[in-house]
This record gives sequence, C-alpha cells and structure tokens, in this order.
Amino acid sequence: MSRPREDRAGGAGSPVRPGSAARHTDDPAVGPARHLGSARGMPAWLKIGTAVVSILLVGVIAFGAYWAIRLQGNITKASLGAGSEKTEGAVDDSRDRMQILVLGSDTRDGKNSQYGGAGDSTGYGHSDVMMLLDISADNKRVNVISFPRDLLVDIPKCTDQETKREFPAQKNVMINAAMSEAGIGCAVDTVNKLTGLEIDHFMMADFNSVKELSNTVGGVDVCISDAVYDPDSGLRLPKGTSKVQGEQALAFLRARHAFADGGDLGRIKGQQGFLSSLVRKIKDDGTLSNPARTLQIADVVTKNLTIDEGMASVPTLLTVANRLKNIDVGKVAFVAVPTGPAASDVNRLQLAEPAASQLFAAMRRDIDLTDPTATPSPSASSDASASAGAEPTPSETAAAYDKAVQPVTVANGSGVPARTQEIIQALTTGGFTQLAPLAARPVAATAVYYGAGFGDVAADVATLLGIPAAQVLPAAGVNGVQVYLGSDLVGGTASGDAPVELPSDIVNQTAGDVVCQQANPALITR
Repeated sequence: MSRPREDRAGGAGSPVRPGSAARHTDDPAVGPARHLGSARGMPAWLKIGTAVVSILLVGVIAFGAYWAIRLQGNITKASLGAGSEKTEGAVDDSRDRMQILVLGSDTRDGKNSQYGGAGDSTGYGHSDVMMLLDISADNKRVNVISFPRDLLVDIPKCTDQETKREFPAQKNVMINAAMSEAGIGCAVDTVNKLTGLEIDHFMMADFNSVKELSNTVGGVDVCISDAVYDPDSGLRLPKGTSKVQGEQALAFLRARHAFADGGDLGRIKGQQGFLSSLVRKIKDDGTLSNPARTLQIADVVTKNLTIDEGMASVPTLLTVANRLKNIDVGKVAFVAVPTGPAASDVNRLQLAEPAASQLFAAMRRDIDLTDPTATPSPSASSDASASAGAEPTPSETAAAYDKAVQPVTVANGSGVPARTQEIIQALTTGGFTQLAPLAARPVAATAVYYGAGFGDVAADVATLLGIPAAQVLPAAGVNGVQVYLGSDLVGGTASGDAPVELPSDIVNQTAGDVVCQQANPALITR
C-alpha cells in the first residue's frame, strides 16, 4: 500500500512543516530539485526559452557534424613523399613556418574529360602548375614561388606509394613530369632536392576546381594590355580589366600563348596576377572571417582537391585558412624561379645561376623577399641545418675522393681581376688541380655552388678558402664545384654573416599590386 504524500517529505504520519525543504536543500546527499515539485510549476516563458535553446543547440551540433562529415568525405588523400627520408619533424600547423607545394594537374579524368582525351595526360598526370607556398611562423609573410613546367631538373629515385613500384632517377627532364609516374610525392621529393627545403604539405587541384572556385567567389578581376584571343586555351578578352569566372577563368590560367612572348614565363605571370586578384577579393570581402562563406568555399575546394595525409582533416585545413586571413597583401610575394634557355634545348629552361641558388638560400634562411634587409624570424634555421637537400659534409661521408680529379671552376665577381689567379693558386696548393676560370658578373657575396654528388668536395673547398658553410649551396646547373667570388672576399676569407644577394627584380608582384598582363603581339585582336 502506498504511503501518504506527506510521509515522503516529513516521515510517517508527519505533516510537511514550513521550512523543511530548505533544510533538506542544505543536505549534500539531497539535490534541491527534489523539493521544487514537477515542471508544472515552471513559468511558461522559461519552458519556451528552454525548448528554443535546446532546439538551437541540437541544430548547431547537427549543422557542425553535417559539414564536418561532408567536407571530410570530399577529401582525397595521397602520400607526402615518394621514398625520401624526412630530416625534420612534423610542423605545428597553427604556429610553425610551413611550406605547401600547390600543384595543378592536367589529368583528363572525370569532369576534366572535355579538355582532351586520356592520351593527353598519362599516369598521374603532369603538374601544369607548380607553386611553393611558404608561410612565415609569425603569419606576417607569404612567398609564392612558381616553377616553370618547362624547367629541366634532375628527378630523384621515386617509389609509387600505392603500387610500391620503384622508378629510377632521371636527369635533365621537365619538372612537370616528376609526378606522372610515381605520383605527387615524387614532385614533392624533386622540389625538396632542387631547393634544399623540406616541404610540409601539398595540395593538388584539377581543372574543374578553378571553374567552381571562381564561380563561388563571384568572378576574379584580371587585366590585359590589349584585346587578345588565344585559340588553344579559348581565352578571349578585351583590353583592360575584365571579370572572369568559370571557363574563362580556367582559360586565363591555362593560356600559354596569350601573354608576353607566348612562353611559360608569361603564363606564370598571368597566373600570379590572377591569384593576386583572388587574394585581394577574398580579403576585401572578409571571406575568411565569415564562417558561412568559408564553408562554401571549403566545400567547393575539397571536392576537387588531393592533399597529403598529414593535412587531410577539416580542422587542419581551417587552421591554415585562419593563419592567412590577416596577412597584409603587400607581404604576399609572387616570385618565379630564375631561369634561362637550356643549353641542351632552347625550347626548355634551366636554372639561371647564381640567382636561383641565391633565391633558394634566401628561402632556407626565411628572408623576407619583399624586404631582404629585414631581420629573419628568430625561428629560422641556418642554411647549414635547414638545407634538407644538401649533400653530406666530409665527416658524414665514408668514402674519400681524389682532389686532383675534381672539376672546380672559379667565377670572379669580386671586381678585382687578380683575385682569380690568387684563388686558383690557393686551390692548387690545397691539392685541387682540375681548375678553370669563368667570366662572371659582379656580386657582393661569395658562395660555393655544387652539383649532385659534389657536396663533400664543396665543403672542403670552402674550408680551404675560409668560406662559411652557410654560403655553400647546391645548384642543379653546376657540374662539379664552382667558387663564385664576391666583393666580400678579403685575404682569402669571406665574412661569416654576408647577406644573401638577390636580384632586384626577384619579386614579380605582391598580392597588393594590380598588374596588367602584356598581351602576346601575335594574338592581339582589333
């Protein structure tokens, strides 16, 4: 038989006394909710408010879960490397300096089939666009370094991480072929070897991503000096500024013959102008500070994006986007790797030395390319420790070599002609006899450049001449070792902290510059 209601409050046969609830509330074993009665006593406005808040919370959680699942499901992943050994630990994506290799694939699969047949791209496809995005640790600078697809380089031995098939090293081949056989990781390893950096992440997009992104942001303003029509890409623009999106945006980025002399360097400048305008638009619109717009763009981008496994999560992508939202557009520097016509093929390009090695040295030292005289970030490592692609020093090399047969050239940029013979004499005394002088333009800083396999020789040459290890640099275009004398060389030794010299025009433009592309005279229309 159930007991009277009063018994549950005050004991059998005891009426509920005034103040008893308050005394029980003080008992830690008894929660006050037991004495508030049922919800029937809750004010109507509080019931409604609680219900609304509950619905909103459920909606927010469901919305967040939906987008997290959707974006994560969009992402395609691939391995960061193709067999090379990493010498650096993983970066903290929220606060460390970070290098991201950005690739544009020419694959004709799926939605890209309208741009050609399968025979137009083989294997994993070629990298029609290759840019290295370098974000400073303090989030105040971004360098965007473009590599021409016609650039001849040495590709290291690569292993396809999917099939485990190994591909031998190749010499003097176009850089855009690096990923065609062994995958994106081989392109990463090739750029690491070329620059002496160690790339942290990569992003690869296809043709379709450009169209959808340009549509999502409402078009991108581009400028050209004259009306032009390029039948190969389909680009047709009037003189002056135009807003391009969809197919015309893609045509602008793909156009090879429309700009300058119709070569790859003209196309790179066009791509950099497009990206500069895109950066300004996104920043002016406050896109990265608008969660809804950010999600919309993220949805479009991730559908057409392949990224490395270390970056393949929505939180990581949003972290990187958050780092970029407050950067001054004047500190987003667009650079093309210095090149010249290749000696083996005038239709191809090779690194222009010493400018290319000077650029890579500046990057390894985290120098502000828009202001090379600025003090590097305290977290930046020296050339000696940061040069992941550098050859081992003599102490790390087991096998000795014969100094008498090592090719060493002396390029005199010191402005003092007599220095050539002085340095050759010093090298001869040190045991190097295969020596030759080279004509050279004046430079401020002395450096020792070396080709593949000559790192130990270069280190000994530098020690012999008193040149600091930080000024010993890999250079793909050098056969053997080259001592490039600068005006800093005094008494056979170079100053230990000589600044890295850079060409005055190394930066093509910043994202803050509005640049009008020069049309190829052969394609100008009236």
